Amino acid sequence: MTGISDDRERTLVFAEVALGQIRSLRQSAIPRNYEIWYVYATGYNSALNRVVNETLARNGCLTEVDLDQIHDTYLSQVRTTDRIDHVGARVISEIDDVMGLISDALGMTESFGQTLKGASDKLSFATDQEQLKSVIEGLVKSTRETRDTNKALEERLNSSKSEVSNLQRSLEAIRAESLTDPLTGLGNRKYFDRALASAIDVSHRQNEPLSFLMLDIDHFKSFNDNYGHLTGDQVLRLVGQSLKQTIKGADITARYGGEEFAVVLPNTPLRQALTVADHIRRAVMSKELKKKSTGEILGRVTVSIGVSLLQPGDEMESLIGRADACLYAAKRNGRNRVICEVDPEYSAEIQVQVA
Repeated sequence: MTGISDDRERTLVFAEVALGQIRSLRQSAIPRNYEIWYVYATGYNSALNRVVNETLARNGCLTEVDLDQIHDTYLSQVRTTDRIDHVGARVISEIDDVMGLISDALGMTESFGQTLKGASDKLSFATDQEQLKSVIEGLVKSTRETRDTNKALEERLNSSKSEVSNLQRSLEAIRAESLTDPLTGLGNRKYFDRALASAIDVSHRQNEPLSFLMLDIDHFKSFNDNYGHLTGDQVLRLVGQSLKQTIKGADITARYGGEEFAVVLPNTPLRQALTVADHIRRAVMSKELKKKSTGEILGRVTVSIGVSLLQPGDEMESLIGRADACLYAAKRNGRNRVICEVDPEYSAEIQVQVA
């Protein structure tokens, strides 16, 4: 009992802290703001706390745009987990209900079997019309009850089939979210690992070319240092948006991690992959970065890109490793450029790594 009381007191303290922050910063007490400050008070989401503290220290306040961005970026995964738990509980409840109904139906069937056996015994000893009538009435009653039970089971199973279909669709939507980076809307690292492994397998089996692009945002740390992590998140979104606009069809895009992105180009030779890479580079560079909270123009973002081509016997690690080396060669040679394995800068990078 003490544990329950302690939990209640703790949640009330978190609620008081959340409302206190809303009051002190003169924000509206709407669900979005309350959720942000409640999670902040718990301290369980260190990334959220870091960006809130940093933004307050830098600007002295959180604008509506800041709050929207914080909520979308740092609380969406929590909501996904809650939805998984909710749907999982509904699935378990549905299974329990159906199993209970099936158990009742089995019990009724067993009882009906015993009724038939008893009726058979009674019929063998029946000597007059009244006894026959009593046995028949008992059989009719038992048959009607069994029929009603089976009908209820059939209706419940049909309802359950519909409910399970709805839950399956919900789980598919949640699964898609679990494979999506919430900040950029691209595939996340889990999605990337699966997609690349599958693409490599298809390429080897069908003897088709496959190219791989590794992108890194130039001077990303300076965006965070100079303007804060919320602006850094905005830079990541800008690159993600450019990739969505440039990459279509069966090609695969993902946020590899941090400020790195990956593109898998199935059935694409190196020359064509270099064209795609340069289109991405130009698309990113063409967009002006504007600070959402103030409208201030912060300049343009650029990316460096390394490109590798799948070789016979290649696995994920070797393909990624060569693209990564090409990427670092692009960084060393001035950034905002594309370098592949056949470029002399790549050979120089390999020599530097070996040395």
